[in-house]
Amino acid sequence: MRILYAIQGTGNGHLSRAIEFVPALRRRPGLEVDVLLSGSQTELEAPFRIDYRLGGLGFVFGHRGGIDLRETLRALSVIDFLREVRTLPVHRYDLVINDFEPVSAWAARRAGVPSFALSHQYAVARPGAPRPRGLSPLALAFLRWYAPCAAGAGFHFRAYEPGMRPPVIREEVRRARVADYGHHTVYLPAIAEDQLVRVFSRFPLYRFEVFSKRRRVRTRIDNVDLYPVGRDTFLESMATSRGVICGGGFETPAEALFLGKRLLVVPMRNQFEQRCNAVALRELGVMVLDGLGKKDWPRVGEWLRSEAPAPHPFANDTEEIIDSILSAYGPVDFGSRALSPA
Repeated sequence: MRILYAIQGTGNGHLSRAIEFVPALRRRPGLEVDVLLSGSQTELEAPFRIDYRLGGLGFVFGHRGGIDLRETLRALSVIDFLREVRTLPVHRYDLVINDFEPVSAWAARRAGVPSFALSHQYAVARPGAPRPRGLSPLALAFLRWYAPCAAGAGFHFRAYEPGMRPPVIREEVRRARVADYGHHTVYLPAIAEDQLVRVFSRFPLYRFEVFSKRRRVRTRIDNVDLYPVGRDTFLESMATSRGVICGGGFETPAEALFLGKRLLVVPMRNQFEQRCNAVALRELGVMVLDGLGKKDWPRVGEWLRSEAPAPHPFANDTEEIIDSILSAYGPVDFGSRALSPA
């Protein structure tokens, strides 16, 4: 059985999940697994072979806490996207496993190849998932049609509907040595370094380790250490931190909850999924701020003085999910499956 595993390259979460699933799939007898990665905003290196690298339909992060819509539109090429959809040899595969990757989703839909979503976005789009009030129907439609799949499994902080799965926690996170060295780990890629230094220097009694994709070498400014993004160094910092400050994505907050760290979330502006995650995290007792402006500093101070929560023991469902996919798609007549979004 030939499987194409397709990964969205905006942010690190999709690739982080693939780091668990791709090797597990390749260990199964009788499976050939190729990997597709589209977009260029991930800072992680894949520890496995990438067979297709495409432009896709990604987003560009700005420096003021949100998606840079102007740069995103400038980088967007509908003609190139349609060409990638048309030329991707998806007909060579029996199944496409899709982590919110649009080229392979639309190519599979066009060619009649079955596609299975394996993503957080699949869960966010479900009717039972938490959402902010006043949600635009266009935002929800975008989430459902950006990378439409025939069926799927969605990951969320809780099982808001039957069949929802817990977050995929990387094996190295599960094995990490957890301690409290007193610092706070920060990953807010959409906010400029100088703004982060300006905010955190207001709290001189606390230490902050800020990870930045624009940093090449470690630098110290007052009580703030600036680090280049690195998979191992970030995990070590997070596992030994007193708390974690990050955006409203899915994987980093989930890992912080798993490790039992204080968590402060600043969702990215103009990002529907992160707004939905913020609602879910508030329900779990996590502090969520709209930004890091002067009006937010008292809340930051309150969070710094808060108590550590109990760890969230998210189960490891990777092998069980693979079993369910193979039992559903291995023996069936693929052509009989209708293709429609969630």
